[in-house]
Amino acid sequence: MAAKRALHFVFKVGDRVQTTQFYREVLGMKVLRHEEFEEGCKAACNGPFDGQWSKTMVGYGAEDDHFVVELTYNYGIGSYKLGNDFGGLYIKSQEAIENAKRLGWPISKEGAYHVLEAPGGYKFYLMNEPQPTESDPVQQVALTISNLDRSLKYWSGLLGMKIYLQDEKTAELGYSDNQCKLVLNDLGADVNHGTAFGRIAFSCPAADLPGLESSVKSAGHTILTPFVSLDTPGKATVSVVILADPDGHEICFVDDEAFRQLSQVDPKGDQLLNEAMAADKSADWYAKRGRGKPSL
Repeated sequence: MAAKRALHFVFKVGDRVQTTQFYREVLGMKVLRHEEFEEGCKAACNGPFDGQWSKTMVGYGAEDDHFVVELTYNYGIGSYKLGNDFGGLYIKSQEAIENAKRLGWPISKEGAYHVLEAPGGYKFYLMNEPQPTESDPVQQVALTISNLDRSLKYWSGLLGMKIYLQDEKTAELGYSDNQCKLVLNDLGADVNHGTAFGRIAFSCPAADLPGLESSVKSAGHTILTPFVSLDTPGKATVSVVILADPDGHEICFVDDEAFRQLSQVDPKGDQLLNEAMAADKSADWYAKRGRGKPSL
């Protein structure tokens, strides 16, 4: 099977303004593209919601060769409940640490890492090293699991990820030496996804998607969304299959050829996001009725 790529992690966000400040001003990421949708995604990209939502891709460089973040914002939701499923995003960036100090963003220490929390509570582990310019500063994305042996059979045995490191409770996997790695941390207990549950995305050749879906189904694992095509107005249509691992982590596989067209950096991304935030009156609608946006 041809090469697969690690693409991005999806976060649902309740406060788009504060979240945007964190990624742009603290982490120093760029807005790569911004898209608005009037109704829910057929593959539940924005979660199980039918209303208006937006997608903002942010990262340190083009999606062709960087692991980035997808911020999904549902206009009618104010906040989400965190579970214990997301372990953190690990980034090599002395500059982000300096940004956080300058802006007064709270920093804690865990071993050698400077730890920041994004609005919503998602954790980012920063390495105090110069941010690389010739490679991706995003090094790892960590998920928690309940049984390492079972997870390795799924992620490595079924999905074909290479195991780079492994000990009794942790494993590091990836599809390529120069890509962001997936770290699995064994809790030895059930994984709770809360309502803020995210999704990790990979690409593979379009011709491989039906076979991937078939092999996962034959192995008795969960297909959340069978092979489906997703439209983005004015951009390429992509085909996806959405899976769930044994602990319920959502996994998107998208056809690489169309995704490379869809994910081209939009020079108007910042402007489109700023305009959307300025036009967003959803909080005012609830305020006029004497309440805040619903929290899930």
